[in-house]
Amino acid sequence: MATATNVDATATGTIEWLAAPTTNIVVPVYQRQYRWDIGACEKLLSDVRTVAGEGADHRHFIGSILSAEDAAGGDLVLIDGQQRVTTIMLLIAALHHTIRETDPVMASDLERVLVRADDSSRTKLRPHHAWADLYESVVLDRRDDADRESRFDDNYAFFRSQVHADEAARIWQGLQRLEHVSITLGSSANAQQIFESLNSTGQPLRDHELIHNYILMGLSHAEQLDVEERFWLPIERHTGETIGAFWRHYLMMTMGREIDAAGEHGVYAAFRGSFARLDVEHLRADAGLWREYAEIYGILLDPSGEPDDGIRLQLEHVNTFGRTSYPLVMSAYGDHRRGLISRAELIEVLEWVQALFLRRAIVGLPTDRLIARLCRARTEGRESLMRAIARITPSDERVSAVLKYGELPHPAYVLGRIEGVEDVTDFDVEAIVPPVPATTWSGDGIRPWTEYSEDEQNSHRALSPTLGNLTLLEESLTMRVFGASFPDKRDQAYARSTVPATRELADVTAWGTAAISERTVRLSAELVRIWARPDVGEIDDDGLTPVLDAVRRRGWPAGWDREFDYCEYRGEHWEVKDVKALFNRVFRRAWTDDRPAALAYSARHGGPLYESMAWKGHWDTLAEGCHLYMGWDSNYMMTALQGVLEESGISAEVFVKYSYIGNVM
Repeated sequence: MATATNVDATATGTIEWLAAPTTNIVVPVYQRQYRWDIGACEKLLSDVRTVAGEGADHRHFIGSILSAEDAAGGDLVLIDGQQRVTTIMLLIAALHHTIRETDPVMASDLERVLVRADDSSRTKLRPHHAWADLYESVVLDRRDDADRESRFDDNYAFFRSQVHADEAARIWQGLQRLEHVSITLGSSANAQQIFESLNSTGQPLRDHELIHNYILMGLSHAEQLDVEERFWLPIERHTGETIGAFWRHYLMMTMGREIDAAGEHGVYAAFRGSFARLDVEHLRADAGLWREYAEIYGILLDPSGEPDDGIRLQLEHVNTFGRTSYPLVMSAYGDHRRGLISRAELIEVLEWVQALFLRRAIVGLPTDRLIARLCRARTEGRESLMRAIARITPSDERVSAVLKYGELPHPAYVLGRIEGVEDVTDFDVEAIVPPVPATTWSGDGIRPWTEYSEDEQNSHRALSPTLGNLTLLEESLTMRVFGASFPDKRDQAYARSTVPATRELADVTAWGTAAISERTVRLSAELVRIWARPDVGEIDDDGLTPVLDAVRRRGWPAGWDREFDYCEYRGEHWEVKDVKALFNRVFRRAWTDDRPAALAYSARHGGPLYESMAWKGHWDTLAEGCHLYMGWDSNYMMTALQGVLEESGISAEVFVKYSYIGNVM
């Protein structure tokens, strides 16, 4: 067997490896900037605490760390593992600064991990030279009071807020139970080539694949086979290629929160947060629900599997608008299947969903960040859901006004329901005045299109895609009169149609803007009746987003301070433009209005309120003995302000209005 002569791979304790006098690490210039956020730090700290609570023989594997010998000296060039190593170092620094005055023995052990044996003024990890001084100033606690923002500061501050002196021994024990595979390349290996190979080949695991691994990881082989056969494979069969979307929609339904599916495994992170405990007993109970809702998801994707004709038709109608509404529809369908709501209430919810999406499409309002709030409202009952839907559904007056001159969205679906055609497969959407009339086209059989004035032509073309100028016509009849003038289409096609609303056109003498307007008014009345808005007082919300649905971005670009136009706080209008300002104002208001809730939230989460300014950074004093730390990343700040509003029970009364910049970010 051939032996590798230029690679050394050893399983080792991570702290033991870092503390070794010969382990001095340099991050090469081709590495990306340090980017782990507080969410990743939270997971690391959780893993450390978990392994600390296990038996003495338990270890937590953090993967492989790849380094190479530096041809210029004895340092190791870190090729893969920068994010993990840097974050561990920041945790150790926070632990060291917490206990250095009270436990000199542990402090000495921690120092051996942080600083070089040959020079205690330098750290054992040396990041990219562009930000090495910044990192060292944090780890060595020699920062000035300048107001700055960096991931080093953010993550160090998070660890300082979470690690207290009375828990220090446990955290240190957990850290010493981390292990990894240390892969060291010899001096003749091409580190840059290996780095490029590691980062350019292979496919990263998708969220549902990570969920699959997470579910099965801690089970015995027999248990894995059982769960795979009874639960996971049926979930895959029901959802097919949409399994990733299923998990996102399922979690939105159960959590009532928006989940970002773009990048950084947001769906998987949400799953882990919702199902932190997955022993066999709990897993089988949970997996039974997952399988049930996967079956429901399959019916939503293909409603032909629904035996009830009325419900099947409604599900087909809902699919006109895509899969955005699935979390809410799954919730209602599941309750109907269990007998918790009647058939009539299920159909009512499906009608409300269609009215919401169609009316917003007509008036040009976006439909993102709508469904999670409705899932939350539904858990409080029918009336709560009805009010929540009504608030974001445009009024009859607004819809009718737009229909006069606006292009009709989803015309086949709309005309099918108005004109009583359940299956529009063999019908075309007929524009009575064509979008581009031929020169011989005529609305009355007397004047050709060329004799219409420029204003007349423009007004006819403008009204061509509107509701009043459209109808359903059998495909065979459409081909017979394609491009013909109105009188010819009236006699040869409309009069022969099986659609009553189309056949009515046979009684019209001439077709023009007046006829279009009259028909628009009549059909608009039908439209707002069929797609009825729930009859409650609340009305259009100016595109406001509930604060619980505000997107928690992983770090807005520096200098972009216009995420929001404003905030609506319990009826008050706040001119706040960015997450940091909103975070500050919400906590200041919580301190004034509901101090017990603010203190309870902070105590449970280890911040962001503290009795003293325990470390250097950006602070805001709320009162004597109460200081708000302001040096968090935007993701943490958004989570914290949402949390304290939930603690106070007023989150449903707080909304943000995204600015143009905030919407496109």
